[in-house]
Amino acid sequence: MPGLLLFLTALLAQAQTPPATASGFVGGNVCRACHPDKWLDFYKNPHYKSVASGTAAPEDTGCEGCHGPGKAHVEARGGKTTIPRAFSLMPPKEILDACLRCHSKDFSRANIRRSQHTLSDVVCSNCHSIHKAAGPKFLLAKKQADLCYDCHASVRAQFSMPFKHRVNEGFMQCTDCHNPHGSFAPTWRTSQRPRLVEHALGNEEACLKCHSDKRGPFIFEHPPVRVEGCESCHSPHGSMNGKLLRRPAVFSVCLECHNGAGNFGRQGDGIKTQSGGHNMFDRRFQNCTACHVRIHGSNSEQLFFR
Repeated sequence: MPGLLLFLTALLAQAQTPPATASGFVGGNVCRACHPDKWLDFYKNPHYKSVASGTAAPEDTGCEGCHGPGKAHVEARGGKTTIPRAFSLMPPKEILDACLRCHSKDFSRANIRRSQHTLSDVVCSNCHSIHKAAGPKFLLAKKQADLCYDCHASVRAQFSMPFKHRVNEGFMQCTDCHNPHGSFAPTWRTSQRPRLVEHALGNEEACLKCHSDKRGPFIFEHPPVRVEGCESCHSPHGSMNGKLLRRPAVFSVCLECHNGAGNFGRQGDGIKTQSGGHNMFDRRFQNCTACHVRIHGSNSEQLFFR
């Protein structure tokens, strides 16, 4: 009985649908007859506006807007190979080209064709699901964090460390810092370009979107902050150390640069890093930021004192 009902529904839909155009477009009603599960929730889908407007060209309307003209598929009574654009059979480049037919104007701030995802053959259909999205926003196939964790397992582990950004708790998302569709070359760490990191205002690090008190400009800047970026001292996803530091003790982070090499830590700085009055083996001097409070930059003190 269900099979007979489906057959009768298909016949009725074909009777109510205008004949195929010269280019082979048959309209969405024919698709609905055989794929009711796909059509059932399609009206909640942002792509449904192509149908609702009633003014879009056949090649941009409904199912055929993505899959191409359906005449051959209908005449063959189904089969993936008869669909002009069957996404499960298409290579990554063709999937990207198909989506960018409409979405190219949405990526004014993206560099999708040269992004790390695209170069690794990760394209739209790997993250987005048009017919079975987990939620209406962005049509993601899963919850955003879980989607990213499928490939970035090491990052998932970092978000389980004692000190971390609260992605798992839902306070923030990966896309608050990263642009999965590709970012342009940043001004910081240009020799070690951060992958897919979104830019804040003025082409600055994404960290400054939230940590705006570290933005400046400052009269006396700490060079690593401006040139190398926050990652020179902090692990952005998670760390075993407080304040997401890369090392367990503050002075051990500072000594990576202020170790006497070049002009760092010598008398030319106004103070020796290692001296009788500034002995780093003395616990009084091991918490550098107890004195050098404005370590990210200062408007009043060259050595970042209070």
